[in-house]
Amino acid sequence: MARVKRGTRSNKRRKNILQHTKGFRWGRKSKVTQAREALVHAWTYAFRDRKANKRNFRRLWQVKINAATRQEGVSYNQFIHSLKQKNISLDRKVLSELAEKQPEIFKKIIKETAK
Repeated sequence: MARVKRGTRSNKRRKNILQHTKGFRWGRKSKVTQAREALVHAWTYAFRDRKANKRNFRRLWQVKINAATRQEGVSYNQFIHSLKQKNISLDRKVLSELAEKQPEIFKKIIKETAK
C-alpha cells in the first residue's frame, strides 16, 4: 500500500479557517488555534442573533400596528383578533408597512374588520 502524506489536507483546513477569520483583530486572524476559537464564538453569536433579529422586527411591527390602530380607537389585540375572525391573512410586516406608508388603506382594513 502506498504511503499517504497528509500535509495537503492540513494546509487546506488551516487555509479555510484563516479565510473565514479575515478582518479579525490581533492574532485571531493569523494563528490557527486562536482563529478556530474566535470562529466558534463568532458563529455562535451569529446564529443566536439571527433569531433575536427576527424577534426584534416582530416587536417593531407590533408597535407600529398598535400606534395606527389606537388612532382609530381599536387596540392591537382587538384588531388582530378581528383579522383572524374575518380570515384576512395579512402578516404583521405588511400591516405595519401599510400603517406607516399608506394609512388610508390601513384605515379601510380596520373598517373592514370592525364590521
